[in-house]
Amino acid sequence: MWFAGPARRVPEAGRPAMLRPGFSLAPGMRVGLYGGSFNPAHEGHAHVAETARRRLHLDRVIWLVSPQNPLKSTRETADLSHRLAGARRQARGRGMIVSDVESRIGTQYTVDTIRVMKARYPGVKFVWIMGADSLANFHRWRGWTQIMREVPVAVVSRPWISLKSRSSPAARRFASARLSSARAALLPGSTTPRWTFLRGPLNFQSSTALRERMGRTVP
Repeated sequence: MWFAGPARRVPEAGRPAMLRPGFSLAPGMRVGLYGGSFNPAHEGHAHVAETARRRLHLDRVIWLVSPQNPLKSTRETADLSHRLAGARRQARGRGMIVSDVESRIGTQYTVDTIRVMKARYPGVKFVWIMGADSLANFHRWRGWTQIMREVPVAVVSRPWISLKSRSSPAARRFASARLSSARAALLPGSTTPRWTFLRGPLNFQSSTALRERMGRTVP
């Protein structure tokens, strides 16, 4: 979904009417797109989604559960149906939607998914949501500079990585486009590139730690 790799055709990019994601969005809505493997989903993911929803005054947050991270083998990634079920257990807050849109439309990279969603839902004020750990590696994503120009981006603080992420290549490249957290509610609908860093109480759960813990409990 995220990282650099060979170009590929986006099946629905030119045919937005073909996208049937199982939810409806209306022009003028403020909608967060929150992508990831969610392998597995945990309270830290829910914290990021809820922080963004509340601070940006979002109508919806769509958890985009990716079919497969290009940098990880299928052995490291649970089946999509299991990850969707886990995300649904965590996405319990108001306005939360869990979706397999990327699997339906055949996109592997964030930039392509965003373009399809914008074409399918004109007038919706989309924002890309990520944790600070993702910002630290954002410059490795395929088309990362284009992503910043496609939609505003909200970064939510995560333990141990927040300082490193704020000095990352992406943060430095778009330093002049940063919106203060005090004005974060203005982010949806902003002229791009525009991004903000949202600080708040930290949740220390991580997918890596959970996978390691589950591995130790398997006979």
